Amino acid sequence: MDGGIEHDRDRRRFSTCFDGVVGYLDYELAGEFMTITHTVVPPAIGGRGIAGRLVQAALEHARDQGWKVIPQCSYCEAWMRKHPDHDDVRA
Repeated sequence: MDGGIEHDRDRRRFSTCFDGVVGYLDYELAGEFMTITHTVVPPAIGGRGIAGRLVQAALEHARDQGWKVIPQCSYCEAWMRKHPDHDDVRA
């Protein structure tokens, strides 16, 4: 489905596909800490809010798991500053 977000637990990646182009968010997991390391949205599908949707999906997953998030990725850090309703998951 175009635009749906998938979570690949083995690769520690959230991804989505638009127009055949994949955007993704990578993370590392250490105990109960999720470190979001990269958010990548190619220019061909940029400007659609995809990066924000990926970050939100990752943060909601972390919340569901009882994890704390370390936003190493600059985009994720900026997104979290703009969305204080996710402060409860910030490490």
